[in-house]
Amino acid sequence: MKVLVIGGTGHVGSFLVPMLLKQGHEVYVGTRGLRPAHTGSALDGAQFITCNAGDEESLKELRKYHFDAVAEFPGKAYAVWNALKDDIGHLVACGSLWMFGYPRVVPTPELYQNPCLFGGYDVRYPQICEMIAQSSACKAEFTAIMPPNICGPGKVPLDQMGGRSVECHKALQRGETVILPDGPEALIGPCDAEDIAALFALAINNRTAAAGQIFNVGAADSVTGTQLVQLFSEIYGVDIPVERVSWETYTTEINPDMGNWWHFYAHMLPDISKARKLLGYEPKYSAKETLRRAVDWMRSEGLIE
Repeated sequence: MKVLVIGGTGHVGSFLVPMLLKQGHEVYVGTRGLRPAHTGSALDGAQFITCNAGDEESLKELRKYHFDAVAEFPGKAYAVWNALKDDIGHLVACGSLWMFGYPRVVPTPELYQNPCLFGGYDVRYPQICEMIAQSSACKAEFTAIMPPNICGPGKVPLDQMGGRSVECHKALQRGETVILPDGPEALIGPCDAEDIAALFALAINNRTAAAGQIFNVGAADSVTGTQLVQLFSEIYGVDIPVERVSWETYTTEINPDMGNWWHFYAHMLPDISKARKLLGYEPKYSAKETLRRAVDWMRSEGLIE
């Protein structure tokens, strides 16, 4: 198949492209040219196309390629769909488990749970539903893949503040005290980028089963905030003390950014049974393994000692 990966030099895309090349596909990487691949990288063998995923007019220039499948990572699937839905066979786009809102069911299925409180995600989920509804009326089919917390080599992993700060990881490495909110703990789902890429590849290779579907992707397990700190204690080889404060104190004085403290408030454990049943998906890495792989990557990049 002729496959375009928009965002192929990014975190998940850089895993997907070599998978597709190994499977014998003719792979094109769509990029704005801001992150060129180095000669000798895993992307060797792919052809590069400059495109802007947010510009429908520029995307229309890609119609001449007649791609069998397009994988989209920058979050501009709606623009890609509107530009190419009558010229491609299949669009597989990356969403987020957060789009379903605060979960009422855990593990969380591919169903709307509550209003999404985060700008962008609240708009993109209705777009996903619209694209699925339109699939039968145009040439292209649509599939959405919803990861929880993306982790693994290539990206700084979630830290004790719910962000992705190298400085926070240096503090963990020093064994500094971590402050967590008191009370019941939410489940956090670090998911390896390689596992996410694997589900994209399965969807691309199994269009009939994937068409018109939303699939969750994730590890087979999860961790609480306390367990997250314990894992970092083990990975970094230091004792990391934990101090508890009330939720009010935590969200007003310690960690007021909702985009950060939400990780410790709302469960992020996806139900991956549909991906297993329809596409044969099976995660390769546990939450612990993907965190360790991400830390090893940070060390290899000189971000931490």
